[in-house]
Amino acid sequence: MSTVRKVGIVGWGAIGRVVGTALAEGRVGGAELVCVVDNRPLGEAAPARQATFEEALEACDLIVEAAGQGVVREWGERVLESGTDLLIASTGALTDEDLAKRMLAAGPGRVYFTSGAVGGLDLLQAARFLGPLDEVRLTTTKLPSTLEQPWMDEELLARMRSATGPVVVMTGTAREIPVKFPKSTNVAASVALAVGDLDTVRVQVVADPAAHHTRHVIEASGAHGAYRFEVAHLPDPGNPATSQVVPYAVLRSLAALAGQTGQIL
Repeated sequence: MSTVRKVGIVGWGAIGRVVGTALAEGRVGGAELVCVVDNRPLGEAAPARQATFEEALEACDLIVEAAGQGVVREWGERVLESGTDLLIASTGALTDEDLAKRMLAAGPGRVYFTSGAVGGLDLLQAARFLGPLDEVRLTTTKLPSTLEQPWMDEELLARMRSATGPVVVMTGTAREIPVKFPKSTNVAASVALAVGDLDTVRVQVVADPAAHHTRHVIEASGAHGAYRFEVAHLPDPGNPATSQVVPYAVLRSLAALAGQTGQIL
């Protein structure tokens, strides 16, 4: 008989609530919600006991990060060194190459990443084995309000707020963009993880007042072929910076880690 994965969720927000509720209702066979870690008192809002991070490491064999890049930076290595596996939703933290190297080298716990709001990453990883991808471009389009950041000057903010059509907010590499938009561009880091190179992935962030769906377009090419993936998601009503589909990508990953048959890996 297979072992049931004992799961702790870090973060009880737009992602954590959906994932935790599904686990508590038994909708992921082979995985059980043991506890929730959050810096706010949740009371009866969570369907499992609220625990400290240390308690979660003792009680769980798999931690799901659903609370932002800061958690990955602060706790990622400690989770893995304790022997607990870690499933990361906030892949943007891994644009810090030193952190990425330490995380990938840490153990005995294993680190995994969700595909999040995009598809095609499995195919890009497969294509990588054929040979390097010469050009990879990601264009992310979101509502202007979800892209506003403290570092923006008044001129840029005014352009975004008064826009009647698409406005290019920033262009750069997958190394640069997630640092500037920590809650909105995990997709850029995920594409870079699939491709294996932060600097190969060129990213354009677009604000569009008509972007009722968050849109990601990935275009990649190399000597062996060309690839294009486009997705458009409804934003999560509780957290418009996150697409509604993201917690379900986490649940798909959990099902695979729990050993469910029929999973596309």
